[in-house]
This record gives sequence, structure tokens and C-alpha cells, in this order.
Amino acid sequence: MIRYLAVSAEINIDKLPAEPESALGNLAITTLVENLIILLLVATLVALVARWLKIPYVVGLVLAGLAIPRHLSIGLNPELIFNLFLPILIFEAAINTDISRLRSTIKPIALLAGPGVVLSSAITAVLLKIGLGLAWITAAGVSVILTITDTVSVIAAFRTVPVPRRLATIVEGESLLNDGVAMVLLSVITTIHVQGTFTPGQGIRQMFIAFVGGGLLGLGLGYLCVGLFRQLDDDLSDILLTVSVSLGTFQIGQILGVSSAIAVVVAGLVIGNLAFKETSASIKVTLLSFWQYAGFGVNTLIFLLVGIEVYPRILLATIPAALIAIVAYQIGRIFSIYPLLYLLRFFDRPLPLRWQHVLIAGNVKGSLSMALALALPLTLPGREQVVTLVFSTVMVSLIGQGLSLPWVVKKLQLSKPSPLAEKIAVLQLNLVTAKAAQGELKYLLETGSLPKFLYEELFADYQARIANSEQELRNFYNQRNLIFSEGEVEKEYIDGLYRRLYIAEKSAINDALAKGILADDISNEYLQVLNEKLLALQDD
Repeated sequence: MIRYLAVSAEINIDKLPAEPESALGNLAITTLVENLIILLLVATLVALVARWLKIPYVVGLVLAGLAIPRHLSIGLNPELIFNLFLPILIFEAAINTDISRLRSTIKPIALLAGPGVVLSSAITAVLLKIGLGLAWITAAGVSVILTITDTVSVIAAFRTVPVPRRLATIVEGESLLNDGVAMVLLSVITTIHVQGTFTPGQGIRQMFIAFVGGGLLGLGLGYLCVGLFRQLDDDLSDILLTVSVSLGTFQIGQILGVSSAIAVVVAGLVIGNLAFKETSASIKVTLLSFWQYAGFGVNTLIFLLVGIEVYPRILLATIPAALIAIVAYQIGRIFSIYPLLYLLRFFDRPLPLRWQHVLIAGNVKGSLSMALALALPLTLPGREQVVTLVFSTVMVSLIGQGLSLPWVVKKLQLSKPSPLAEKIAVLQLNLVTAKAAQGELKYLLETGSLPKFLYEELFADYQARIANSEQELRNFYNQRNLIFSEGEVEKEYIDGLYRRLYIAEKSAINDALAKGILADDISNEYLQVLNEKLLALQDD
């Protein structure tokens, strides 16, 4: 169903010039460029229409792809998707993830991305075997592919209505980690299919090598990139370095037989949280803008081209099977989310039931599921039908769940707007931006790019803005009793502030313990107190 990048043309061999291969190659390139220009124009138009109709952009891309004439001579190469598109999507998500935010939610994220993926996949595989009559090995592969969630659609829904920051962090973190876990499970399933025999010991060993090896590879290359960042002071060179590390990490992981996805995730987290701090604000903005565009472009091409490749007739014929697949993976999600998050209350703060509803409603499928479907072994039983099924399932999920998700999130009323909280947020915005500008001024002064008299003048302007904002914030904080009495929203805000302070204290204690500065007995007692305080706070 998916064609390699190619050009279909009827050419008279007798009339070819002296170098026919060169002529065919030039014709192919010319046609490919023309078709890509058409796709870019279509994507731009889709963006405008999607904004006007207030529908998710990816849904518009798929619908536009279905409407494009089938004779457009461009397709997707599975190797291109797996080795180029996949690491770009994973790396772009990783560098935009704040480790400090993940640290406070690592327990629910690890629970959902680890045991949650395994349990959900197992339940989905059984239902696919019963409902669609797939072979066991095929059902297992499809179930793993359908456990991956599309963060783009969920976060897009979150932007339409206010949601707690902790919930958004859990959604982003789970999506980031379950991509790697799903790829490791799919690798194990592929090994079982190829070898024909497999023991639990082999599976555990393969998963251990994949996770540990991938993590170490990502750490090594990530910290190497951090060192190189300190030597570079050029945004274009930094862009080339991050592209090389992201794609190179993926390829090295495949050569070494470890999890390439885990390696890219870890490398991206290290680079995004350490290397980017070694650069100036302007270079960091350039890097983040480049990777935002790269991720956006890859998602655009995948969704649009898949829409082109799937014939409407085939899509209509597979809709019943796609609906069965959606019911199957949603049941698997339900029986993994509710029980596991019920157990979470015994060792961490419980998640509100409404949050759990969002995690189920937001179980939308996206481009990574399609990329992994294309990477299935050619000898897998019913592979062609499975690829079509996955594509149809993703499109039905995007259109059905993607369009309804903002409505569901809004109906659940996860957060209530607060004028006081908005006022404090504006003051914090002033502080963050002014201090960032001061940091950039210091960098320009130290590098000789800014005269001292101009530095002092501009620095003083920003300092006045900081002083005014801090004075207003101080007035708010001096009225804590009033804030607590005005409603639960304000209390949630204050609780969120204390949560960040308690987490910072825990981080400092753990660092001191690792360096041997503090004694274990005293530190553990205080850590227990901090944990009790965290459990007593409301979710933010």
C-alpha cells in the first residue's frame, strides 16, 4: 500500500538520450520537488482552514490527503520514516521536556509507561485475536503499536481549555517514555517471530540490554554534546550538532543492538536540560524554533502523505475493523489506567478521577503508530492488512477522538479560571522575561558585543520592571490569609508554589547525600516530612 519514493512515467526507451539513468533520475527529482511544493501549499491551506473551523491540524491534514488526487506521484519509504522521521519526532519531544517537572511526576509516569503499556498491550492483543481473528504474533505486534499515544493532539486540546500543569506533565512524560517502551516490546515480538522460539530469560535479557544499553548510550552522547556546546558559539553549528546527535544516536543504537528510541530520549533530555543552558538566550531560541519546525514538518508530511496513500474505498472497507481495534485498545487502556492509578495512592499522591478520565479519552493515535506499522517485518502474517488496519485506526481515532477530546476536557472542568491567579501569572511573566533579558545583557557584555554604558542603562530599565513586579507579588503573598479564603483555586496556586519549593528541598538533600555531605538518618527523617507535606498538598 505504501510506495517507495518513485515517479510513474511512460517513457519511450528508444528515444532516451545517451545517459538514460541520468535522465530518469533528473525527471524523478523534478517531479518530486514539484509534488512537495504542492503538498506544502496544501498544508498551509489546511492550517488556515483548521484554525477557522477550530479543528485539530492533524485531522485536517488527513482529510486533505484523502481529497488529493491519487495520481500525485509521491509516497513514503518505510526506511525513511523509521531512520529519519522517527528520531526527529522523539528528539524534538525530548528536548522540550523539563526534567525538573518530570521529577515530581515520575512515579505515575513510570507506572503508566512501564506496567501500563505491558498490561494494556496484553489485553488489547487478546481482544484483537478474538475480534479480528489475527494470528497471535500479529495481534501482539499491533497491540503494542496501538499503545502509543499522540501527544500533539492531546496538548492541542489542552491549549483550548485550562488544565492543571501536573496533568499536562504526566501526559507529555508518559507519551515520551511509552514510545521507547513500545519500541522495545515490538523488538522482542519481532525477535520471537524471526527466531520462531523464545524463552522468558531471553526476553528479559533483551529488554535489559535494550533499556540499560540505550540509556547509557543516550547519556554518553548527550554529555558529549554538552561538552561540544561549551566550545561552540554559533547557532548554525549548534543546529548541525543536534541533528547529528539525534540521527547518529538512533543509528548507533541499532548497530549496538540497544533501544534506539530510549537512547534518543535520554540524549534529548540531557541536551535540552543541560546543553541548552550553556548557550545564550538567542541561540537557544533558534535551536528550539528549528526543532519545533522539524517536528511540525515531519508530522505534516506523515499525516498528509498517509492520507494520500490510503484510498477512500479501502478506508471505508476497513472502518469496521478499525472501530473494533479502537474498542480493543480503549478497553486495554481502561483496565490499565484505573487499577494502576488506584495502586498509586499507596506510594504517591493519588490522581483525581477526572484526570484519569482524560488519560483514557486522550488515548489518540498518531504518526508514531503509523511509522512503527511500516517497520513491521515483511514476513509477518497478514502484514499488508495490518498496515492498512493501523492506518485506518489512526485516522478514525484522529477524526473521532481528536475532534471530541477538547469537548471532553472542557466538560470535565479540570481547572477554574481565577482573576487573582491570572494577575500573579502576569507578574511572574514580567519577572521571568526581565531576568532572562538581564542574563542576555550580561552575556553580550562579557563577549564584548555591548558597550558598558548601554549595558548599565538597559540593565537598570529591566531592574526597575523586576522591582515593581516583586513589590506587587510581595503584596499578594502578604495577604495569604485572604488568598486562602477566596476559594480553592487560589489555594491550589499556593499549594503549587509550596510543591515546587519542597521538591527543590528534596533535590538538594539527595544531591548532598550522594556527595556524602549529610548523614542518612537525619536526611531520611526530613525527606519523610517533605513527602508527607507533598501528599497533603492539592494537585496543581
